[in-house]
Amino acid sequence: MAKYSEEFKKDAVALVRQGATQREVGRDLGVSKSALSKWVADAERRDAGLPVTKDVTAAEDAQIRELIRRNRLLEQENEVLRRAAAYLSQIHINAPKIVFPLVQELAAKDAPIRVPVVVACRVLGFSKQAYYQWVKQPVSKREADDRHLIGVLRTLHAEDPEFGYRFLADEMQGLGYAVTERRVWRLCKQAGIRSVITKRKGRASRAGAPVGDDLVERQFTAQGPNRLWLTDITEQWTNEGRLYMCAVKDVWSNKVVGYSIGPRMQASLAVGALENAVMQRGRPVGTVVHSDRGGQFRSQSFQSALRRHQLQGSMGRVGAAGDNAAMESFFSLLQKNVLDRKVWETREELRLAIVSWVEGKYHRKRRQRRLGRLTPVEFEVVNVGSVALAA
Repeated sequence: MAKYSEEFKKDAVALVRQGATQREVGRDLGVSKSALSKWVADAERRDAGLPVTKDVTAAEDAQIRELIRRNRLLEQENEVLRRAAAYLSQIHINAPKIVFPLVQELAAKDAPIRVPVVVACRVLGFSKQAYYQWVKQPVSKREADDRHLIGVLRTLHAEDPEFGYRFLADEMQGLGYAVTERRVWRLCKQAGIRSVITKRKGRASRAGAPVGDDLVERQFTAQGPNRLWLTDITEQWTNEGRLYMCAVKDVWSNKVVGYSIGPRMQASLAVGALENAVMQRGRPVGTVVHSDRGGQFRSQSFQSALRRHQLQGSMGRVGAAGDNAAMESFFSLLQKNVLDRKVWETREELRLAIVSWVEGKYHRKRRQRRLGRLTPVEFEVVNVGSVALAA
């Protein structure tokens, strides 16, 4: 059974309050709808000064169920509008012909959300007679396929603007589309779809006296989960001041198994990330934890935490950035996809953006070629299974 810290619950509730639907947040963070709904309800009761209780009356239960039903209906309607927007964004001339394939998909018997032709035509602003005329004399299959694929690519790019054509090709193939990278490149060029990523800013190096040997020696591979973890700290400016993140990554699946975010780069930040990783991974024993020689990792409290959990500490050499290159690669992605994307007003705004990207996009959407074009979560489920991960 999954364990969630109070910090994780607060972050999930904050993402919902920031404007995302419970369905989206639950999907991105891997949390069930019922659990997330309870966290939100408990938070609202706390804010109102009411006691949090597990007991509800039959009338309250019925009201909650009705609200959930209405919310689900609204989410379904929003999904239809979202899909239509991807098609409408391509319109220049012959507008109806571009969206006719969408009408056909929505009216199909096996559509997840089936919409009658007359309703779809009315919402999209043309007559059903024009649609049926198109059905008799449609555009060429290749042209229709290209337009449909561009619509899907626009939708995927809108969700992850940092994705270039290679990652978009992986996502398309993951959705079941038989498309080559070359075709995706051509369609992206035709539609003007480009990654928004800019060059990464340099990060200052840190060095200090070692308190342990280098047990890794740049061999960033592992034959199973919880054999080798990497950890490091990154920082970013906001208009409120700096925000720091310490992350712990499992080399086997590239999954970030623990992290801690705070306004000060103290030893407690590194200890918090390590404790979080130990809890999330079922308290493994003997795991090698590799870091650079930053003061937080050389601190007595961090070294004590390693011994307490029966983990093996490992440190790279002074001035050798390659000794923790695999962890640096993760922070490079974080820098490009989140930290450098805008000027962050508050620490809380940046914190939620980091959590959302790590849990929702990096773990569950970003396919990695080293993992056989699977996401870290998919790789672990396929190769071990969620139940066995903590064994």
